[in-house]
Amino acid sequence: MVSKAATPVASKATAAKAPVSTQVAAAKKAAPAPAKTPAVASKAAPKKPVNSGDLSENNLPTEAELLKMPESEYMNERQLGFFRDRLRQLEQEILSNAGATTEHLRETQFVPDPADRATIEEEHALELRTRDRERKLLKKVQQSIARIDSGEYGWCEETGEPIGLRRLLARPTATLSLEAQERREMRQKMFGD
Repeated sequence: MVSKAATPVASKATAAKAPVSTQVAAAKKAAPAPAKTPAVASKAAPKKPVNSGDLSENNLPTEAELLKMPESEYMNERQLGFFRDRLRQLEQEILSNAGATTEHLRETQFVPDPADRATIEEEHALELRTRDRERKLLKKVQQSIARIDSGEYGWCEETGEPIGLRRLLARPTATLSLEAQERREMRQKMFGD
C-alpha cells in the first residue's frame, strides 16, 4: 500500500523522466486556478476619487483622461503627478543617453585611413552637439520639476494664464502660453533679441 506522502515523491521522480511539455501540462493541472472576477463588475465600479497622497504610477491619468478633465480641475494633483512622472522619465532618458555617449567616446578607434578617421570624428562631433542640446533640455526639465514642486507649473510666466494641457503634452517644459510665446518670437524677429 502506498501512502499519500509517497505519492508526490513518486510523481516528481516520474516527472523528471517525462518530456518538458508533459511536465508543464501536469503543473498546470496541479496548480490551483486563479480566482476570476467578472469583467463586468470592474467596468461598472466607479473610480474612486484620487487621494492626493496616492500618486502611484498606476493611479496617474492617461493623456486622454487628462484632456477630458474639466477646466476647473486644471493643474490638480493628478495632472501635476502625470507631468512630474513624464518629466522624470525624460530626465532619466537624457541622463542615460549622456552615459552612453561617454562610454561611446571612451572607445578609441585607431583607423589608418584618414577618410575613415574624419568620418569617426564627425560622428563624435555630431553626438557631442546632440548631447549639448540635451544638456540644455535637462536644465529645463529640472526647472520644470522645481516649478511643479513650487506650484507654478502650468501657468504662463508673463501673463499668469494657464498654458494649456495640449501645449504641455507637446512640450512639457513650456513656461509661456502659446500667445505669449508668439509675442516673444515676434519681438525677436523685429528687434533681434
